[in-house]
Amino acid sequence: MEKLGRRQPVHQDLHEGFNEPIVVFLTFCTNGKKPILAHDDVHTLLRESWCEADSWIVGRYVLMPDHLHLFCSPAMPQSPPLQQWVSYWKSHAARHWPKPQDAPVWQRDFWDTQLRREESYDDKWRYVVENPVRASLVARAEDWPYQDEMNALIW
Repeated sequence: MEKLGRRQPVHQDLHEGFNEPIVVFLTFCTNGKKPILAHDDVHTLLRESWCEADSWIVGRYVLMPDHLHLFCSPAMPQSPPLQQWVSYWKSHAARHWPKPQDAPVWQRDFWDTQLRREESYDDKWRYVVENPVRASLVARAEDWPYQDEMNALIW
């Protein structure tokens, strides 16, 4: 029997601490691990989709050919649940996808981890931003064009 949470993500309830921000690290894969994300038009579309789904805000992110990592935070105290926000922007992006032959675009589920302190945000970012280097897509992380920070997630 496989360990719980290894093959199927378990979405834990978010922990709200007194006077502490909520920052969540997310990983999404394309359906069938198709290498369809690392393109200028897709990059633009995803940024537009995240802006359209404005109940959560996106901080730093990295698009890889077949998956993406992003950090996000609720935009307001009464933001809808994370899964609802994810469903909205994934659907928006899929409906406006530049290459219809890529459908279906997304794997059904995603991985999420709530960060507990500023150091974990910085540590995770240092690891994630090096993904294109480890995949031999660029020699230096700063040369990868499919990464950015849309909003500063403040601690």
